[in-house]
Amino acid sequence: MFKFLLVAVWVSAATLGAVFYSFQTSQAARNATPLPPFFGGLDYVRTPVISVPVVKDRQVDGYFLARLVFTAEPEKLKTLSLPADVLLVDELHSYLYANPQIDFTDRNGVDLDALRTGIRDSINERAGETLVHEVMIEQVDYLSKAEIRDNAIRRRIGPGE
Repeated sequence: MFKFLLVAVWVSAATLGAVFYSFQTSQAARNATPLPPFFGGLDYVRTPVISVPVVKDRQVDGYFLARLVFTAEPEKLKTLSLPADVLLVDELHSYLYANPQIDFTDRNGVDLDALRTGIRDSINERAGETLVHEVMIEQVDYLSKAEIRDNAIRRRIGPGE
């Protein structure tokens, strides 16, 4: 009988300890500081490779190729009436055509930080609120018409000829 009573007290103490521990950990989770925006809470929208023709003197001079990643809040992305990548690609085209002073032929003269902030600001202005928090460049290239022509000729001739 004494053993039975001792086991009952031990099970009760273990149960109370487990309940107390679970309440303490749930309270700590509620009081934890929220994570910074780049560690959670934002969605990353990755665009496909975007090809924008660069026009100089009313002729196509080459093509600006880019793959970008945008960070945005998921709740705001869900409220958009069109897919986010479509809006972002359209705004990138509009931004590049509205800023003809960006010279992609001079690769050292392109200010990528200004390009990123300009794209972000133009998207947010069009949306009427802060939709995009950051624009990150995954890939950026510029191909002139001569480079494209040379590559096409090499493909037609084939290797070794």
